[in-house]
Amino acid sequence: MIEDFWKDKYPAGIAADINPDEYPNIQAVLKQSCQRFADKPAFSNLGKTITYGELYELSGAFAAYLQQHTDLQPGDRIALQLPNLLQYPIAVFGAIRAGLIVVNTNPLYTAREMEHQFNDSGAKALVCLANMAHLAESVVPKTGVKHVIITEVADLLPPLKRLVINSVVKYVKKMVPAYHLPQAVKFNDVLRKGQGQPVHEANPASGDVAVLQYTGGTTGVAKGAMLTHRNLVANMLQCKAL
Repeated sequence: MIEDFWKDKYPAGIAADINPDEYPNIQAVLKQSCQRFADKPAFSNLGKTITYGELYELSGAFAAYLQQHTDLQPGDRIALQLPNLLQYPIAVFGAIRAGLIVVNTNPLYTAREMEHQFNDSGAKALVCLANMAHLAESVVPKTGVKHVIITEVADLLPPLKRLVINSVVKYVKKMVPAYHLPQAVKFNDVLRKGQGQPVHEANPASGDVAVLQYTGGTTGVAKGAMLTHRNLVANMLQCKAL
């Protein structure tokens, strides 16, 4: 009775049920989508658009780097502290393809909030924007983070545009405070080192955790909600049904 309660509330043409087991994990959705829509635009930012095919290639390079140039293992946590840039989906899907668990980190977090989240999640790696790298400098030594990848706003744009925008952000607007993270690797270097290298595609079970999504911490410190591959696949199918 309870299961059927909402069925007559859906608008005409909207399916009342989905099959969350249609895909075993996020990787299966990503691969199918990138093959089917390879030449279609996937993401655009700052005048630059990447196709689904390019997304798969770039996320593969990111995954290959994580697998072949770090000691990270499937199930390890990687914190992504990025705004809406092209680097974000590449890092998300690359990390997932490598079998890592994504920990989304608010770019506006203070050092105290970063320290709590990195320790609470058990993050072993961090991808962050250069704008907040000075905070990472003070936080990383107090956490289990061993690998740091730094990116600048325009890193994925054509060379001249990249140079102009990154220089304006850093030297004119002075939005990148000085930092010292000698162990950090540049995002574009990560992609170069991983380009063309084989990816050992992770194949997690549907019930395995894919993302630790932290709350806003309005009733105390932020808490990580464990989202499984099945959770996220179900959400994708719900959006598709609309």
